[in-house]
Amino acid sequence: MRVVDTNEQARTNPLQETFERLRARRWDMAHTSAKERIARLRKLRDTIVQRREALYQALHADFRKPAAEVENSEVLMVLMEIDHAIKHLAKWMKPRKVGTPVLLAGTRSEVRYEPKGVVLIISPWNYPFQLTISPLVAAVAAGNCVVLKPSEKTPHTSAFMQQLVRDVFDPSEVTVVPGGAQESQALLELPFDHFFFTGGPKVGRQVMEAAAKHLAGVTLELGGKSPAVVDASADIKTTAERLTFGKFLNGGQTCVAPDYVLVPASKEEELLTRMRETVERFYGKTEEARKANPDFCRMVDDAQFTRVNRLLERSVAKGARVVVGGTVDAGSRYIAPTVLADVKPEMPIMEEEIFGPVLPVLRYERMEDAVRHIRAGTRPLAMYIFSQDAQTVERLLSETSAGGTCVNTAVVHLSNAELPFGGVGESGMGNYHGEYGFRTFSHERAVLRQGPLSLLSTLFPPYTEKSRKMGRMASRLFE
Repeated sequence: MRVVDTNEQARTNPLQETFERLRARRWDMAHTSAKERIARLRKLRDTIVQRREALYQALHADFRKPAAEVENSEVLMVLMEIDHAIKHLAKWMKPRKVGTPVLLAGTRSEVRYEPKGVVLIISPWNYPFQLTISPLVAAVAAGNCVVLKPSEKTPHTSAFMQQLVRDVFDPSEVTVVPGGAQESQALLELPFDHFFFTGGPKVGRQVMEAAAKHLAGVTLELGGKSPAVVDASADIKTTAERLTFGKFLNGGQTCVAPDYVLVPASKEEELLTRMRETVERFYGKTEEARKANPDFCRMVDDAQFTRVNRLLERSVAKGARVVVGGTVDAGSRYIAPTVLADVKPEMPIMEEEIFGPVLPVLRYERMEDAVRHIRAGTRPLAMYIFSQDAQTVERLLSETSAGGTCVNTAVVHLSNAELPFGGVGESGMGNYHGEYGFRTFSHERAVLRQGPLSLLSTLFPPYTEKSRKMGRMASRLFE
């Protein structure tokens, strides 16, 4: 049998060399104090603040994302994550004392948090900065070495992050690997201690297979058709505003965007009218004005444009009614903020996650019909409930499943670092943000310390009548 020489592999494979460099450093990073980790996070924060204008330019170059959205949905989110980690990291790192059962009298127990080791973070293109740096914050806070693999679809932002990481971290601690699917596949062959992936279910399965091959941990942040349920008690004007904001933010390219709306037949036209008015107020009163509006970004590439436009065209051909929008321009990859009515569950727009600025509205007669529709699909990453009736809200929470839920708002739950963010089933597994992210990138190690006295000695062999009686007495404590 030939013994594999990792040094030989590293010399011939740059990614293997990168991995080995980080693996050689992982125990030094594991032994860093809270003060040392916080210093790294502060340096990251300060550098981001200094370079935010360059980030604006990079994201605008990639898909015309407006500076205000970059600030609110990329920069602010990351700064909040860093600030929260800096504030609480020392507490998170402390061993957590746990109780002792009677049988183990004379012992004391604790849970210690140790870093996983060398972790891989594969991030998507839709929020390329936030969805790369936020999990990085958690991984660094937990004391890991990290390889970041950003998306090739946003090359300007990826280049910005590569320079940012190079200037903030030692390359033996954090490294950015640019490139496309070939580089991602090569990274999946390496024995990382944890794989963290944000993207679609198809690639998510490949990441899970790679993690299984290495018996490594895995976190999958996927997507899905996130429903919004409106009931008869909802404030329709407010509902329309919040749905419109949540849906068309980032040109609809948001993993937790409302993917479709379920509304009572009695409230449908009022909601559609209010949504049309809101679109006109947010983005312009005419199609020409909306297309010229600098506050609305574009599809990230031709493939995304073609896919979403095709869903829209096929659905309109099958009877969906355009309430507002519907205009497209292939040259600039523009799809207008669009609301569709008269949508049926079997239409193309309902076949897959839209991930673009098209919002289908479906009417229902009874709440059980809405619940049945949601249950018929895969469990979504998010669900939105618009209702002033507490019983209806509780019913929807208890009779459906979703990664996260907002009541009377949309999308913003992921900005609370005290809440876990993650999916369930087809929409993902595991979670992060705040302490949840620290735990995701940590191993919870159980430690029990035995004192000089122990009741367990009465249960040691040989098993005499006395020891059998002691065993039965112990069992009766739990009968």
